[in-house]
Amino acid sequence: ESKSLKLYLNSFANTRFASREAVIKTIASDLAQVAGAPVDVRVMSMEEAARAAVWDDHGDSVDHLDVAFEHFEYRPELLFTEQGPERNGALVSHLLRSHCPVTNQPDWGTVQVRYTGAEISPASFLRYVVSLRNHQGFHEQIIEQMFVDLKRQCAPRHLSVYGRFTRRGGLDINPFRSDYEDLPRNLRTIRQ
Repeated sequence: ESKSLKLYLNSFANTRFASREAVIKTIASDLAQVAGAPVDVRVMSMEEAARAAVWDDHGDSVDHLDVAFEHFEYRPELLFTEQGPERNGALVSHLLRSHCPVTNQPDWGTVQVRYTGAEISPASFLRYVVSLRNHQGFHEQIIEQMFVDLKRQCAPRHLSVYGRFTRRGGLDINPFRSDYEDLPRNLRTIRQ
């Protein structure tokens, strides 16, 4: 049943595995025990999965930065800019997670930030995204809060924040907040 599988997979939130093989072995073993038969599990990296994606994130992914995380509670003060000239930048993370304020279940998403201004530190952006892991808010509230926080902490001249959340009840919820560009085309990400 898809809901129980979703809850099972969400139980691994904030869990670290030694390798992709360890993830596959754990999930295959657990599901085979429930199904009473062998189960084939495949885990793809975002790069492997992206080959089939229809939405192109058009930005620099921060997900592979070698960053230590200390905060899993909402911390907008983690955001800062780098020294240097104004630029047109785009940052993307597939690691956005927050909690539904009604059910307290995790909501997963991809966030794209496009801006004109001082360079937003990629490491600070990644730490900020991860700091939302235990934050409660509806999808629209999370993207609006990110927009406000980025404006306040980094002061870009132009800013767009686009959230692409995993589906709920068969519905896509993809909030977009911008002070300079129109809503982009509504194409699904690999996770949707």
